[in-house]
Amino acid sequence: MRQYLLITGNYWGFTLTDGALRMLVVLHFHQLGYSPLAIAMLFLFYEFFGVVTNLLGGWLGARIGLNRTMNIGLALQVVALLMLTVPASWLSVPYVMAAQALSGIAKDLNKMSAKSGVKLLVGAGQQSRLYAWVALLTGSKNALKGAGFFLGGALLATLGFREALLLMAAVLSLVLTGSLLTLKKDLGKASAKPRFREVFSKSRAINVLSAARLFLFGARDVWFVVAVPVFMSAQLGWSHLRVGAFLALWIIGYGLVQILAPRLTGKARGEVPDGRSAFVWAAPLILIPLAIALALGEFWPGTGGAGAENMLVLGLLVFGAFFAVNSSLHSFLIVSYAKEDGVSLDVGFYYMANALGRLIGTLLSGWLFQAFGLGVCLLVSSLFVACAAVISLGLPQHRAL
Repeated sequence: MRQYLLITGNYWGFTLTDGALRMLVVLHFHQLGYSPLAIAMLFLFYEFFGVVTNLLGGWLGARIGLNRTMNIGLALQVVALLMLTVPASWLSVPYVMAAQALSGIAKDLNKMSAKSGVKLLVGAGQQSRLYAWVALLTGSKNALKGAGFFLGGALLATLGFREALLLMAAVLSLVLTGSLLTLKKDLGKASAKPRFREVFSKSRAINVLSAARLFLFGARDVWFVVAVPVFMSAQLGWSHLRVGAFLALWIIGYGLVQILAPRLTGKARGEVPDGRSAFVWAAPLILIPLAIALALGEFWPGTGGAGAENMLVLGLLVFGAFFAVNSSLHSFLIVSYAKEDGVSLDVGFYYMANALGRLIGTLLSGWLFQAFGLGVCLLVSSLFVACAAVISLGLPQHRAL
């Protein structure tokens, strides 16, 4: 329990700075006159290097231990924060993209280490407890990321861009120091050093789940990352403060639902999810983006109306609730499927697919919205969820673990 709390505390500290940094960059560069799409491109390397980091980070964690990869992630985030404290004249687009790339590497090293570490702290055969611990770790992380959005805005308003970054770097340095002194040494280190080609040697269940995860997260980001905030600002006339506050609250609520996911999916009845559960919870999600598009009148003129804004908000809330359960359920399944010896190899490969889905979704979100509008983004989202649901049918099915 002590090691679980240490891992969770490290993850929380990192997540707060990650959410705050994103909001600081968005708001600061908006003040400098960057367009929403240009700001989104600042995070392109953040997402791209998530793909690379999860693939290599899992292999690295199995060779040197998860405690080290977690601490490397914390250290890299401190460096990324300090990189942005340079004089304003140095903050060119390539420079900021490089800093965000480093932050993306740090984030995925930290996440992979935390998720893999939980697997090793729960005894064999305790699948119900494993599900609860993974849901708590994942849900609290997302709730704190939303809180980080608020923190970033507050720090920018009270301290300014450079001072806020220096404060966050100082606090995260304290977290890193505590982690170096207290986190169990050689956590997750494989009994034999794995060869690099073992990164791709996965069981069928892990490959299928990774493919489903790619489409699931692509379905979220294809409309949520760029299309929704720009639509709210340009079409609905929302202020940037209102958009940021809503998205922060959405992420906090999303995290809270993730924490409750074990109860929603049958833990109270002594059940844990399987491949059938992944399909059952993904199926309703297919219809939600389509319903939002119809409510907004995106395909048939005249079907929107004065309540379009309320329908978008309601649709986002419903989508967030179902998506949160799907995400939490997937997070449990990968930790459950992963083998204990070298667990980070399996978890890293899976989150590589997750990062690739986010990258594809982010790129499509900007391009499809600019070229065709929000309706097409929502249509592609439904298609992606349908792919995730169909792929989930190939997962193992069981009723008692």
